[in-house]
Amino acid sequence: MKKILIVEDDQLIANIYRNKFLVEGFQAEVAYDGQSGLELIRAFRPDAVVLDLVLPKIAGLDLLKTVRSETGFQKLPIIVFSNTYLSNMIQQAWKAGATRCLSKANCTAKQLIDLVRGILFPNTGTGSAPPPASAPSTAPAASDSDAEFQADLRRTFLSGLPATLAGLRSGLQALVKSDNEVSRARQVSELYRRTRSLTGSAGIAGMARIAQVSDALEALLKDLLENPENINASTLRTVASALDSIGSLSAQSKPLAQTELSPPRILVVDDEVISRRAIIYALEKAKLESVEVAGPAAALDLISQEHFDLIFLDVDMPGMDGFELCTRLRTLPAYKQTPVVFVTNLNDLETRVNSTVSGGNDFIAKPFLFMELAVKALVYVLRARLPAGSPSIGGPHSLLEPKTKFRMVKPQKRGDGQEEGA
Repeated sequence: MKKILIVEDDQLIANIYRNKFLVEGFQAEVAYDGQSGLELIRAFRPDAVVLDLVLPKIAGLDLLKTVRSETGFQKLPIIVFSNTYLSNMIQQAWKAGATRCLSKANCTAKQLIDLVRGILFPNTGTGSAPPPASAPSTAPAASDSDAEFQADLRRTFLSGLPATLAGLRSGLQALVKSDNEVSRARQVSELYRRTRSLTGSAGIAGMARIAQVSDALEALLKDLLENPENINASTLRTVASALDSIGSLSAQSKPLAQTELSPPRILVVDDEVISRRAIIYALEKAKLESVEVAGPAAALDLISQEHFDLIFLDVDMPGMDGFELCTRLRTLPAYKQTPVVFVTNLNDLETRVNSTVSGGNDFIAKPFLFMELAVKALVYVLRARLPAGSPSIGGPHSLLEPKTKFRMVKPQKRGDGQEEGA
C-alpha cells in the first residue's frame, strides 16, 4: 500500500485529502506544520508528499529544500500547492525540486488523487492504484462515488459559506477601525489566513468561480500584509466588493466550469502608453485578456463594431475626457449596463463625484496595486455574468461610510527604484 503524507496547516482541507486518499486505497498521514512535516517525512518514509508552501514553523519552500538535500529523498515525488498569483514562489519551488506545482483554486480532491496515481503507477495504463484489499465487490462505480463525494463537498462548503463571509466581513470592519499599525497588521494577517482557507475549500468543492475571486483576493491581502503602507480606502473597498461578489456567486444553482462561458472582453482606454501597459499587465495576472486604445475617438469607433464586458477609462485625455466618453457610452443600448471603472491620477472629491454622475461604476486612483486592479476586474466580469436579480449573502456591504477617515499613503519605492503598482 502506497503511503502519502499531506503537509497542510488548514485542518479541514488536510482531513478531506487524507480521507479521500484512504478511501482510494492509500495509507495517508497529515502534518499541520512544516516542522512536523519534516519529521514525518523522515519517520513515515512516504511514497509521495502533498505540500502547501505557506506553513507555520518551517515554510514549505524551506522544507522542500531541506528534503531534497537529504539522502534518499532526491526522487521523492513532492506535489506543491500554492496561490495562482505567487509566481515567484512557484518558480522557486520548481528550482528547489518540486515534482508538480498546483493551484489550490483549480484543483479538486479527485484531480489530486488522479495526479498522484499517475506519478506512482505510471505503467498501469489508467494510472490507477489497486483497490483496497478489503473493498467489497458491491462497491459503487468510481465515477458515481466521485460525483457523490464532490456533491457532498459542495453542499458542505455552501452551508458554511455564510458564516465564513460573516467572519471575513467582521474582520474587515475591524481593520477599517484599526487606529495603530500593530492592530492593523494583526487584522490583515487574520483576513489573509481566512481567505487562504476559503480559496482551498472552494477549490476542493469545485466552486471554480468563487475560488477564482478568493485566489486573487488572497494575493491582494498578502500584498497588503507585506506592504501595510498600501492599506487605504481604495484597497479596502476592493476587498469589500470581492467579499460581496463571493456571496453573489454562491447563489448559483450549480457550479460553473471555466469553459462554460466565453472569455470576457475588456477595453482599456488611456492616452498614456505606460498606464495602458500597467493595466494590461494587471489584467493578465488574473488571466484576463484586453484590447487597448489610446483615446476616446478610437474607443467610440471600436465599441461601435465590437462588444466589451468591462471598460477601464482614464479621465484626463485630449479631445474628450473620460467622463464625457462614459456619458456617451451610456446612450448606447449595448452599453447601458456595461461596468466602467475609471483609472486616473486625479483623486479629489470632485473627480469621484463626476465619475458617478457620468455613469461610472467604480474608481481606482493611480498609482494602483496590480492585484487590486486584478481583483476589481474579476469582481466585475463575474458579477456581470450572474443572472439578473441574483441574491448575495448578506447583501451589499458598504464598509467605508462618509465619516470614516483613513490615511492615504503613496506606495513606497521598491529596491529597484520603481513604485509598486502603476
